[in-house]
Amino acid sequence: MPTDGSTTRAALVVNARARTGAKAYVRAVENLRSLGMPVHSTFPLHDPARLPETVNSAVDAGHDLIILGGGDGSVSSVVDVLARRGVPLGLLPLGTANDFARTLHIPTDLDHACRTIAHGKVVDIDLGLCGNNYYVNRASVGLGAGVAEAMSPTLKRWTGVLAYPVATAKALLRHRPFSAHLTFPDGDHEPQEHHGLLQLSIANGRYFGGGQLAAHDAGIDDATLDISVMRHGSLRDLIVAARDLKRGALDSEHIRHFRTKRVDVSTRPDLPINVDGELVDSTPQRFSVARNALHVVVPRTWKDASNPDF
Repeated sequence: MPTDGSTTRAALVVNARARTGAKAYVRAVENLRSLGMPVHSTFPLHDPARLPETVNSAVDAGHDLIILGGGDGSVSSVVDVLARRGVPLGLLPLGTANDFARTLHIPTDLDHACRTIAHGKVVDIDLGLCGNNYYVNRASVGLGAGVAEAMSPTLKRWTGVLAYPVATAKALLRHRPFSAHLTFPDGDHEPQEHHGLLQLSIANGRYFGGGQLAAHDAGIDDATLDISVMRHGSLRDLIVAARDLKRGALDSEHIRHFRTKRVDVSTRPDLPINVDGELVDSTPQRFSVARNALHVVVPRTWKDASNPDF
């Protein structure tokens, strides 16, 4: 069992609407119990909206490990419940992108993910805060919010990892450039004014958007946020910018990067904010780091997701 084997009562909560959720549920129960995990309660949910209340009830009932089967959206929906509660999260990645699992080196293969939960270790990681909303990977304004609007469970189910490029193409057709004003309450950067933007991202984790890097040395336990400001341009410019994001370019012709603990963002016009794939708020908004706010089970070999030698 994780760390010192102290888990005595685990709850398995599976988003059966996730891309592989329905098929994975029964197999996960069998695998976890065969590995000696004390899975006392199981919840195969066909309505993802019930994830937060189900996890909250499981914690209130005395479960000391929450095993969640789902994608990045499922994780983000329950971190508001688990943050600062002291109950670890074990993850079975069942989503389309699984960027949170990628950041923590959690295997996407179900059998290996179950073994990670049974034999891994518990670590503390940071969460991002968009106002009062916790998130794990990234908050974004502009194209990212447009992608969230274009994404649907049906698109994910039928196209898998291609759902992101398809939704991105749809969002690009509807996008209008915007302006953003950034101020830094801690005084670590001068105020920033940017115009003609495609996207503004505020990343907590190392990966987002199906494998894009927040920065080549970004980590989910480094007490900072990675802010990327991407300007609008031609199709060729966008292809180059996408390549830069894949390799984690800190600053390039198309992208500006800032690292900070807190930032206040306003835009013209006011725009919706995408938080881990869901539209949860709008600008203006403050973004900050919630240090060591979530306990997660990771492989014993995991050190720091920003360590390039790992």
